[in-house]
Amino acid sequence: MSTVETSQAAPWFVQDGDAVVASLRTDRERGLTQAEAAKRLADHGPNSIAAEPAPSLWQVALRQLADPMNVMLVVVAVISLLINQVSVGILVGALVILNVVLGTRQEMKAKASVDALAKMQIPQAKVIRDGTLAQIAATDLVPGDIVTLEAGDIVPADGRILRSATLETQEAALTGESAPIPKDAASLTDPETTLGDRADMVFQNTQVTRGTAMIVVTETGMDTQMGRIATMLSAVKPAKSPLQRELDSLTGVLGWIAWGAVAVIVITGLLRGQPIASVILLGISMAISAIPTGMPSFVQAMLSYGSRQLAEHNAVVKNLTDVETLGATSAINSDKTGTLTMNEMTVESLYLAGEWFTVAGNGYEKTGEIRGAAGRPNPDFTPLALALTLCSDATVSDDGVVVGDPTEAALVVLAAKMGADATLTRAQYPRAAEVPFDSEYKFMATFHQIPGDGGTRLIGLVKGGPDVVLDRCASVLTPDGPAPIADRRQAILDANRSLSEQGLRVLAFAFRRFEAGAAAPADPMAEVEDLTLAGLVGIIDPLRPSSKEAVRIAREAGIEVRMITGDHAITAAAIGSKLGLGTGAASGADIQAMSDEELKAKLPDLHVFGRVTPEDKLRLARLMQEGGAVVAMTGDAVNDAAALKQADIGVAMGSGSEVTKQAGKMILVDDNFGTLVTAVRLGRAIYDKIVSYVRYQMSQLFSLVLLFLVASLFDINDGVPLQPIMILFLNFFVSIFPVIVILLDPVPDGIMQKPPRDPKKTIANRGAVVLWFVYGGLLFLMTLVPLLLYPDLLSPTESNVPVTMTFVVAAFGAVLGGLAMRRDPEAGLNAPILAAIKWLSIPLALTVAAVELPFLQNLLLTTSLSGDQWLIAIGLALVVPLFVEVEKWIRRRRIAKRAGARQH
Repeated sequence: MSTVETSQAAPWFVQDGDAVVASLRTDRERGLTQAEAAKRLADHGPNSIAAEPAPSLWQVALRQLADPMNVMLVVVAVISLLINQVSVGILVGALVILNVVLGTRQEMKAKASVDALAKMQIPQAKVIRDGTLAQIAATDLVPGDIVTLEAGDIVPADGRILRSATLETQEAALTGESAPIPKDAASLTDPETTLGDRADMVFQNTQVTRGTAMIVVTETGMDTQMGRIATMLSAVKPAKSPLQRELDSLTGVLGWIAWGAVAVIVITGLLRGQPIASVILLGISMAISAIPTGMPSFVQAMLSYGSRQLAEHNAVVKNLTDVETLGATSAINSDKTGTLTMNEMTVESLYLAGEWFTVAGNGYEKTGEIRGAAGRPNPDFTPLALALTLCSDATVSDDGVVVGDPTEAALVVLAAKMGADATLTRAQYPRAAEVPFDSEYKFMATFHQIPGDGGTRLIGLVKGGPDVVLDRCASVLTPDGPAPIADRRQAILDANRSLSEQGLRVLAFAFRRFEAGAAAPADPMAEVEDLTLAGLVGIIDPLRPSSKEAVRIAREAGIEVRMITGDHAITAAAIGSKLGLGTGAASGADIQAMSDEELKAKLPDLHVFGRVTPEDKLRLARLMQEGGAVVAMTGDAVNDAAALKQADIGVAMGSGSEVTKQAGKMILVDDNFGTLVTAVRLGRAIYDKIVSYVRYQMSQLFSLVLLFLVASLFDINDGVPLQPIMILFLNFFVSIFPVIVILLDPVPDGIMQKPPRDPKKTIANRGAVVLWFVYGGLLFLMTLVPLLLYPDLLSPTESNVPVTMTFVVAAFGAVLGGLAMRRDPEAGLNAPILAAIKWLSIPLALTVAAVELPFLQNLLLTTSLSGDQWLIAIGLALVVPLFVEVEKWIRRRRIAKRAGARQH
């Protein structure tokens, strides 16, 4: 049989190594033949990640053009050109092009997530073929290949370990586990063992940090764990943001209003016997009035402004609509390693000679104090410093560059804080013998000739798990010298438990002084006994300094923060407690045993998840979304990518993998969880601005719709209260400036003391629509007054005073009303107001110019007004902001009364 078996009776990790080799039809010593490898490569395909086909520029542009708002504008532009309204048609067509270009440009910036996974493919692998070790392209690996690994290698494919020596791999990119994982060839017994605990397997794109191994490749390409993540990424379809969904809904409503009003006007005109061209012109005027022509562009401008603000705070969004999504965030699922924590193993606590010490300093910086209880002399750190430096292999440069195991790097840094330099110490006291670390016996020992007592003496130094080291100790250091271990065993066990409950990884250090003149042992393992315990060291991946405060602010803002990590649940729960997260912890196995409904029911009481798989992260995000939450997910590793893509706002770390950056919608350049909270604050402010803009825009729209409907139904000026070109002038040169004022308004105080907005409560909720009609109805009444005051001066074909006054009232009412509507329910006339007045003086001046300058009169069909007519128009326009401010004042009093009643 030339191809590998595609199914097996049990998972690879529970089968004996020889059984795996047999199942894969290969040879442990000689590997595959070149011919067999070629056949399998043809059957299975290259060991690479399939990329998603990216949409073409034209596909994206056509999708933007198909937006209902743009479709309506295209119809308006075409009809305008057909009835010889060239200037109207060109302006509306230009607006469509602007909307399409802006939308396409943003969408094309996003790259395919799976492409980044493909780029991570390791180019070379050491493989045995035909009994010879050769280096080949990793993409040519097939199931059944025998591959050798050593420290520093990146694992080229998923594989079952056949033979290993002191093997450890760093799997943070896949599982989120911050510490290296010991590996060996011993089969596991539980077929339900989670990914992070499969100690006899290695996985593609994880790194070998220690030791050597020989593996048989079990999966390649899309069948690897990395490939499964790629499949999940492909399966997660990007959803529209809450804002997009709301605007789409609003556009649909406006479409019915617009074309319904057009139908009324056209039918009314035809029944009156008006010429078809005039009726169509009226319909076009109505459509331009009823379609918020500038809404897509204005919302794009607002979101673009928000994205620039975020960039200034080290948060980069890839799509503008994601700015608003941040403001709706009601749940944050955060990865631990490298996101809430530093991803730098650090010694935090020390138990030495019966005394407790805390260790200060950040990450791999070699500065920091070791502090003990006041009034107690510091013990002699020499035995421990020797073990820290000599019984480890990692190096840490003065600028924090680590070579070797991260846990050993933390020990080297601790030694530096004790005044011991690892490089100098190792050079001074070379190893005479050693027992390398192995997961089977869980300790490492080295032997050195150390000066002392007038000569040199052999000393053995041991580090390892507290249980195994303690079993080999006969005594323990105390302030008064060594004491029998039996007298202090319980105190040491209590100290170990205390460190473990804090989420610390505990290592025990011991030593043995040999008789003077003793030579290096021929059998080092036999001499690891009769030890003296020096102390216990508690190691942790420390929290980022800003994380705890960021979590506090987020929870105060009503946002549920959960930590989801590949670390053990005990470690995760301890860190969650330090962060101030809510109660409740669960492991990946716990949630896998629950149905979706059971997990949904328990989610409010669970805030820490440990030992989770990429599938678990994806499922948690999905279930929270189904429960109505707007979910943000942070992460930096490949194992976070699928969940980031599923979340409403996927947040990648700047130092994270390229895959994660591509899958996420936002990147935190400074890797600071606190930056996310700042981003949520800015997102909330942007949403409030969009709500203010829509309120302003809709009140303008309703006022014009009512004006045209009333003019048509009651035959005022043959149904032409304003010329189409006037409406475009209002939209392009007047209404844009109040929008700028709304855009530049500072973020209000207390925005992060409010709960997240209910995503079910849309922009077009009942209360908002009532306000739109009230404000718009008032402006309509004010614009109607001039047409009723001077009926004898009206003419549908010539410039006239009543239409010009209506134009002035509409323009001034839009400007002054915009000033009042920039905030709600707060007063729009409150400080800061000078910047707003500066901006709003521009459309006021443009309106005066449009009425009084001859060339603009010819273009806009206006005429000059007398002083009295100007005063009447300005007085009518002032009614709008005064009414808006009085209405908001009444509403604020009602809110205050309700709040007072609740307190009592």
